[in-house]
Amino acid sequence: MVVMTGVRERYDVVVVGGGPAGLGGALTLARARRSVLVVDAGEPRNAPAEGAHGVLGLEGIKPAELLRRGRAEVRGYGGEVVAGEVLDVTRDREGFAVACADGTTVRARAVLVASGLVDGLPEVPGLREHWGGDVVHCPYCHGWEVRERAIGVLGTGPMSLHQVKLFRQWTDDLVYFPDRQPVPEDEWIAARGIRVVPGEVAGVESDAEGRLSGVRMADRTFVPRQALAVATRMEARVGFLTGLGLAPVPHPSGMGTHLPAEPTGRTEVPGLWIAGNASDLSAQVGASAAAGVLAAAQLNMELVEADTERALTAHRARQVFSPESEARVSVVVRGSEG
Repeated sequence: MVVMTGVRERYDVVVVGGGPAGLGGALTLARARRSVLVVDAGEPRNAPAEGAHGVLGLEGIKPAELLRRGRAEVRGYGGEVVAGEVLDVTRDREGFAVACADGTTVRARAVLVASGLVDGLPEVPGLREHWGGDVVHCPYCHGWEVRERAIGVLGTGPMSLHQVKLFRQWTDDLVYFPDRQPVPEDEWIAARGIRVVPGEVAGVESDAEGRLSGVRMADRTFVPRQALAVATRMEARVGFLTGLGLAPVPHPSGMGTHLPAEPTGRTEVPGLWIAGNASDLSAQVGASAAAGVLAAAQLNMELVEADTERALTAHRARQVFSPESEARVSVVVRGSEG
């Protein structure tokens, strides 16, 4: 258990999650002079990947280095980033109470959820060992790295044929393994020169150097492959929101579960915002960071409006009870006595 030290009791915003979405949002909030705390469980989705791609100006940067830079930038503007796990978020009189695994509870006027998702891999022997290397899921994240190789696509659900269409762009040697999915009869598969190998997949095998060498079928047939694309089951990590009555729901694509929100990141709970993969399952690193920035800007404006309303209420109260107003009232009262 990680113990969070040095944190205050109250912040303007607590950000749950220290990935691109969370750090992007925290950076925006810190630059807006908000007191912000990022609680990071330290389980980035892309940790196994060699590089983050499609990030303008930082193409191919190692995921750990991207996060290190992001944390330093947030701290450079006065934001706080700590290692910890959020267990529960509930309402209190002035906003939210955020309870963490080490027993710490911090309070915030608003919460930005950027906790991401978990990729569920099918139970195929040897598959997990290659995850993030020779076993990939997103062609825009990893297609260039496996280009022109002998690539396979493992059938796992409704998005698998979508993957087949996409990965054909990166190779002329593509094999689809339906496994337990229906064997497709679509004409476009033959038209694009894609081979289909029906039957149950028994496992993924490696060569002497530990690289993926191919797919072994249940009938012992071996199909050489150098890379394998797998559509994972993506589950939003938002279990800590049950105290607010929120739970993930099935995504319309069938890819997994997510927490729905407006395009700005606003959820149905006032003061609670969300950005990144917990809401948008297909968002890549750049899109997740941008979503964090957008949600943070909207969140900050909501706090600005609340600050303005509070100041206006106090100003009116001072006007009513100021000595000048009391003198005006006294004059009116004396004048009415005659």
